[in-house]
Amino acid sequence: MARHPFCNVAEHRFSRRQVLGAAACGAIGAAGFSPLQQVAMAEALKNQEKQILFVWLDGGMSQFESWDPKPNTEHGGPFRAIPTSVPGIQLSELMPRTATVMQHMAVLRSLHTQDNSHSAGVDRIQRGDPKNRGVIYPFFGSAVAKILGPTSTGLPPYVGIKPYNGGFSAKDGGFLGPKFGVLNFGEGKPPLNMLRQADVTADQDAARNELRQKLNQRYSEQRRRDLSEANSYVFDVAQKLMDRTHIFDESTLNPKDVERYGSHALGKHMLLGRRMLEEGVRFVKVTSYHWDSHGDNFNASNSLVRKFDQPFAALIEDLAERGMLDNVLVIALSEFGRTPRINSHVGRDHWPECWSMGMAGTGLKKGVAAGSTNDNGTFVKDLDVDIGHLFHTWFKALGVKPEQMEYNNGGQPLPVAHEETSAIKELLA
Repeated sequence: MARHPFCNVAEHRFSRRQVLGAAACGAIGAAGFSPLQQVAMAEALKNQEKQILFVWLDGGMSQFESWDPKPNTEHGGPFRAIPTSVPGIQLSELMPRTATVMQHMAVLRSLHTQDNSHSAGVDRIQRGDPKNRGVIYPFFGSAVAKILGPTSTGLPPYVGIKPYNGGFSAKDGGFLGPKFGVLNFGEGKPPLNMLRQADVTADQDAARNELRQKLNQRYSEQRRRDLSEANSYVFDVAQKLMDRTHIFDESTLNPKDVERYGSHALGKHMLLGRRMLEEGVRFVKVTSYHWDSHGDNFNASNSLVRKFDQPFAALIEDLAERGMLDNVLVIALSEFGRTPRINSHVGRDHWPECWSMGMAGTGLKKGVAAGSTNDNGTFVKDLDVDIGHLFHTWFKALGVKPEQMEYNNGGQPLPVAHEETSAIKELLA
């Protein structure tokens, strides 16, 4: 299969001068960091442009029915464990396709987090549980957008593909400000009115944009800078998207890809996520809902996990075949796991004490399952880690040294990752 031009690492390497120049211009989101930290960022980016595909399984995926099966035990449930492409590592039988790509993956089975509710857990996991919980930290996607910025394509650095409504959400940006929010594509569709009307010429469109910029400048003179910057930024990145409307054209998809990824929503959204990476988007977040299986957990998992397994494995296969796993970090996780105990509704409740997740790609070891749980899967047995450890690990995998960097929150220095945690060496290549 021919590689997409952006997938050819050799063709898209930064020289040191290019990256430092970009940093000086703010093109890699260096504002708010010291000159020394900007140099460190430039060093991390000089060889290749890292990207992230972040799969958010909202509600809490059951580790027993996915990454850490415990068949024939008190809490194991009805599903078997099956062998994978890596001898000695097993997954749930609900993940047969992912089992075939385990040689590319790194699974973590010993997450021990703090929050037992969605309202706290969703934000805490995606913000990395900073030590200073009185400050609204950015989500991981916003942090990457700030630290690494857009790729050389100029496309928006942080986009989301999700069910239901889309639009720009400033919430993810936290104290970084609205500019570092996420541009969501609801149902994987482009923003409304993104295409230029046929009766509007290119010259007329350019004139309209020039007028818009002047009005924005007048608007910003009397209002908060962060809000006016975000407003202008949304228009600017939308202009970049207008040149790539083919991304959303389903008629250009390979029918075999559609079949491999699945015709369900998550399959379509994961395939669109791959296309976004190929076009050069820095951070793509694909969201799947309805994983909160308090009732009928096993039938729910039989449906949900299989729908995840199909496109996730196809994505790993495609990124590996295209050579993109050398450059792309793939992450799949929830806000917590599910209880070992099966409740009276044949469901599993919230369980942050001991759960699992899957990863693959740049900076990570391949074909490993790090950490372990006890025989019944009730608590961590080995390598007890929290989300702060994962943020350090992800940044390191992307070539960023979080221990050498700080945010500048209006003069308040803040660590980019929890300073009392560190990277998980068992996962890093």
